[in-house]
Amino acid sequence: MNRLIQGIAAIEMDGVGEISPQLLSLIDVLAAATVILDNTGNVVRASANAVAMGLVQTNLLVHKPLQDLYDQARRSPSPLDGEFELVTGLRGERSVVYARAGRLDSRFTLVIVEDRTEAQRLDETRRDFIANISHELKTPIGAIGLLAEALQDNTDDAEMVKRFSANLQREAKRLANLVQDIIQLSRVQSAVSQTTFEPVDLSGVIADSCERNAVAAEAKNITLKISAPSGHVVMGDRESLTMAVKNLIENAIIYSDEGAQVGIGLRGVDGVAEISVTDTGVGISVEDQERIFERFYRVDQSRSRQTGGTGLGLAIVKHVAMNHRGEIKVFSQLGTGSTFTLRIPELAIDKTNNEKA
Repeated sequence: MNRLIQGIAAIEMDGVGEISPQLLSLIDVLAAATVILDNTGNVVRASANAVAMGLVQTNLLVHKPLQDLYDQARRSPSPLDGEFELVTGLRGERSVVYARAGRLDSRFTLVIVEDRTEAQRLDETRRDFIANISHELKTPIGAIGLLAEALQDNTDDAEMVKRFSANLQREAKRLANLVQDIIQLSRVQSAVSQTTFEPVDLSGVIADSCERNAVAAEAKNITLKISAPSGHVVMGDRESLTMAVKNLIENAIIYSDEGAQVGIGLRGVDGVAEISVTDTGVGISVEDQERIFERFYRVDQSRSRQTGGTGLGLAIVKHVAMNHRGEIKVFSQLGTGSTFTLRIPELAIDKTNNEKA
């Protein structure tokens, strides 16, 4: 950014104390919010981004940290910079910005501001994710170590060997599921490029998702009732969509009683394809509904341990929906069951020519 200020300063001002047209044109195309002030602190030019960020009002810099930076920079022979927390908007939202200010000449000072709020949020999310992964991996790895020691100490007791072996197998499966879900979440969080998307008929996605859950459903004698007419087509990644629907059906099976029924429906509503998965299980409290799409959040910790749940399934669904410009909604009541609805914009198709409109 220092070179940017020097480059802008190299653009000559005109001879009557006005900013040159070349400089004005450059300011308008810069991605960062840009403000030029005179020696009295009045804003003589502000880019659209600066206005949109709420940095300028009635020809003045709004925020005290930026005012102080400008005041120091106009007296300094070299540019100054800093990272600041600003309060903006009607709701007083806090944003983190990096700002740099430097003199253009004896009359004007330039202030450039970059919004780093989202980058900081992503860094915090990444750190939390790594910390969560470390914590989640410790449990099955620690259990596997203890069970292995127990097996070594009880090699002459066939009954104990059988018991510990079964527990070891369960923990190994749990670890495998966790690693697989971490890989899948990492994939969908990487924001799959939409340039690789292709038309996907959601009826096929539902069929594949049900097939992947057939063994689990049969083990609990649960009937999958499917209503998925063809013709509901979206632009997307078939595998990630299948993974999302598979996770919804899997959860419905896990939290339903034996012999119950899970409904999977597909319909179009105002240009949006809706996949609904309904169970008659335990339901989810209002408090938990606000958090169930968070990574590693589990409604029932004890039940998740028994079923091998990782707490990542719904987080994966959420990110798949976001990657497809869609959303995931939940309606649930304790004791009566839950309905999860994945909503994705449908692909407009010319029915006559069977081509994309």
